[in-house]
Amino acid sequence: MAHIHQSIQRKPQLMVGAFLALMLASVLGLVSWKTSVARNATLVRAEEDLNNLARSLARHATNTFKASDVAMTGMADLLKYQNPLPERFNAHLIATTRTLSQIREIGVLNAEGNWRYSSFERLPEHNNSDRPYFARHRDNPSSKMLVTGPIISRMSGQPSIILSKRITTPSGEFAGVVVAAIDCGYFSSFYSSFGVGTQGGISLLSTDGTMLARWPIVEAGRKFADTSLFQKRLSESSAGAYKITSPFDGLAKYIAYERDPEYQIVVTVARSENEVLANWRADLISDAVVAGVLVAIIIGMAGLLSSQLRFRTALERSLREREARFRLLADNIADIVIVMDRNGVLRYVSPSVVPVLGMTENVFLGRSCLDVVHDDDREKVIAASRELKQARAYSSVRFRVLRGDGAMAWLDAHFKLAEQSFGGELEIVGVLRDITEQKGLEDELSSANLKLAQLATTDGLTRLANRRSFDAFLREAYVKYPVLSVLLIDIDHFKDFNDTLGHQAGDDCLQRVAEVVGSATANTGGLSARYGGEEFAMVLPGVDEERAVKVADALRVLIRRLQVYHPRAPRSYLTISVGVAQKSDATIDERALVRDADIALYHAKEQGRDCTMASSRLVSARLRTPSLVPSLSDLQRTSNDA
Repeated sequence: MAHIHQSIQRKPQLMVGAFLALMLASVLGLVSWKTSVARNATLVRAEEDLNNLARSLARHATNTFKASDVAMTGMADLLKYQNPLPERFNAHLIATTRTLSQIREIGVLNAEGNWRYSSFERLPEHNNSDRPYFARHRDNPSSKMLVTGPIISRMSGQPSIILSKRITTPSGEFAGVVVAAIDCGYFSSFYSSFGVGTQGGISLLSTDGTMLARWPIVEAGRKFADTSLFQKRLSESSAGAYKITSPFDGLAKYIAYERDPEYQIVVTVARSENEVLANWRADLISDAVVAGVLVAIIIGMAGLLSSQLRFRTALERSLREREARFRLLADNIADIVIVMDRNGVLRYVSPSVVPVLGMTENVFLGRSCLDVVHDDDREKVIAASRELKQARAYSSVRFRVLRGDGAMAWLDAHFKLAEQSFGGELEIVGVLRDITEQKGLEDELSSANLKLAQLATTDGLTRLANRRSFDAFLREAYVKYPVLSVLLIDIDHFKDFNDTLGHQAGDDCLQRVAEVVGSATANTGGLSARYGGEEFAMVLPGVDEERAVKVADALRVLIRRLQVYHPRAPRSYLTISVGVAQKSDATIDERALVRDADIALYHAKEQGRDCTMASSRLVSARLRTPSLVPSLSDLQRTSNDA
C-alpha cells in the first residue's frame, strides 16, 4: 500500500487518469441505467393506462348491454303471459329506443319469425327465421340474452350488433324472440373520443374472434380467432397486456384486453410502440445533453485533483498518528473497544477481547457485528444502530455472544457515531462491557419477583386464584359484561370431615375439589378461586343463570364421582352445595351479586345440602313468602354448622 501511495505522489497523472476513467464510466453508466429504468417505467405506465382503459371500456360495453338486457327481460316476461295490443306495445318499444339511445330499433318476432311488434312506423313484412340468433333461441331453452353480429340490417342496411332474448310460453315452449339492434358505429364513435394515438386502436369483439366494432373503423365482421389473444391469452386470463404485431397495419404495438364473461365480449386497446416511447426518446436527448455537461465538469475537476493529492497525504499522516494514540488507549483498558463502518463491518477490535471472550481480534475483523450476536438479539442491535443518525448520537443495547469455549456471555454495548472518520467514511465506535455475572443476578431477582407476584395472587394450597384475585377479576368483569353469573361453592359438613379424618386429609380433600372447580373455567375466560376455608367461588362472564345452574349441577356430579369417603356425611361420601346468582338490573354492584349468591348458598344448605339453588328462585319465593329471607344470625349459624 505504501508503494502505491509513493507512486501516486511521484506520478499524480496516474491518479488523475484513474479519476477521469472512473467518473466517465460512472456518468455513462448512470445515463445508461437511467435510460433503461425510464424506458421500463414508460412501458409499465403505458401498460397500466391501457389496462385501465380496457377495463373501463369493457364496463361501458357491459353496462350498454345490461341496460338493454333489463328492458328486454321485462318485455319477454310480459309477453310470456299477456298479448298486449299492437298500438300500445309498439308505443312502448318506441319509448324504449328513445330512452336507451344505444338501441336503434327493437321488435318482437313470433314463433315463425314474422314481426309481431316493432319500433318502426310500419311493421316489417320480411321473415327473420333465417337469422342465426332466431334458430339458436328456437332450439335452446336458455333465457339469457344473446349478443351476435355484426349483420347487415334489412331495414337500415347498416352493420348492426344484434341483442336477442327468447320468449317462452307458460308451459316452456318457444313463443318468439325479442330482438334489438345497435349500430356498430355507436361504439366506434364512442371509442374515437379516447386518445390512443394516430396508430392506435380500440376494438370490441365477441369471444369467438368476430369483430363487432372498432376505431379507426374497419370492416365489421372480420375474424381474429387465429390470433394469440383467442388461441392462448383468454384461456390463461380474462384480462392482461402484451406486445403484438398488429394484424391491421403490421406495426409493433402494446395491447391490453378485458373479457366480460356475462355477454361473451372482449375489448382491446392498442397503442403503437413508437408513440408509447416518443416521450422517452425526447427525455433521452435531454439526458445526453446533461451527461455532456457533467463530462465537461469532471474534466475541470480533474485539474484540481493533482493539487489535492499533497493535502490528502498530509491528512492521512495526521489520522495515522491519531489512530496510534487511540490504539494505545484501547489496548490497555478492560472493556472491548470496537470500530465498525456504517454497514456494521468490524474494522478494529481491541486486544481486551482475548480475556473477555477468549478469542483473538482476527476472529472478528472484516466480519459483520451481527455475525457474532445471538440470533434472538439481532433485532435489538439493528434497532440501536438506527438511532445513530447524526454525530454525537449515542445508543445502548444488551446482547449475547458465544465465548471461545462455547459458553454464553452478556455484553453491555454503548455506540457512538464518530464525528471524524478515516477516509471520510462514517464510522461507529463501540465500548463493550462483560455483564454476564450482573445479568445472572438480575435474572435471579426477576425470578424471585415473579414468584412473589404469583404468591400474592394464588392460593398456596389449591393453586387456584386467591380471594384478592377473585375480587379484582369480578370487579372488572362486572363492568365489562352485561351478562355475568357467580357461583359460591361450599363443601358439605367439612368441619366434621376435618374432625374425623384430620387436617391432612382435609387439605387433600380441598386440593381434589379445587382441581375439579378449576377445570370448569380452564380456557373459558372465567375464573375459579378459593373464597375462604372450604368455600370456592366461580365467575362466569357471558353466562346467564340457567347455564350457570347447569355448570353447578355438573360440578356436584363430578364431586360425587370422586367418591371421597366422608364418615359423617348422610351418603358417606363428599358432596357440595352451590349458590348461583346472575347480574340483573336490580343488582347494585359486584358485592351485591356475591351476596345474592351467598344467600342462595344458604338456602341450598337449608334444603339439605348437595343441591344447587339459584338466586332468581329465591326472589320469586320471597315475593310469595317474606319469611324465607335469612337473617344475619341465620347465615352466621349456617357458616358455623359447616
